[in-house]
Amino acid sequence: MYYKFSGFTQKLTGAWALEAFSPMGLRPVVSTEAPPIIFATPTKLTSSPTGYDYAGKNKVPELQKFFQKSDGVPVHLKRGLPDQMLYRTTMALTVGGTIYCLIALYMASQPKNK
Repeated sequence: MYYKFSGFTQKLTGAWALEAFSPMGLRPVVSTEAPPIIFATPTKLTSSPTGYDYAGKNKVPELQKFFQKSDGVPVHLKRGLPDQMLYRTTMALTVGGTIYCLIALYMASQPKNK
């Protein structure tokens, strides 16, 4: 015997096999017409490759040379002052947050005096 969940009684009830495998009366719908074509416009082929105006100049080779240059400076500090400020701010916030968390844990571990 097959069972299905009854939305009316909120319990399992006996059911036929077709009802048990199609919950809450949902039935698969078979479409008789073909789905519409998504890309109905033809593709235009060009004989010569064209560059994109919006892309600008490719800076990747220059940046690769700049960042791979061995001058003893870590890669996250290669761009100078902005990188140094970002690094120092991040480190200060990290150390400050760690100290704050340790103080909060210490205060939470102490019993309250009445």
